[in-house]
Amino acid sequence: MSVIIMLLCASLAVALFFLVAFIWSVKDGQYDDDYSPAHRILFDDKTSKE
Repeated sequence: MSVIIMLLCASLAVALFFLVAFIWSVKDGQYDDDYSPAHRILFDDKTSKE
């Protein structure tokens, strides 16, 4: 029975770690631009005239 409690505590700690990491990445702006990365490859880069 004590092994189940230890595993439950460990799994909750890992889940809490991933939740905190996700919230931190959202607040840091990791997911702000969801349009241009997927479509950036379709457009040519503007070259400068020399």
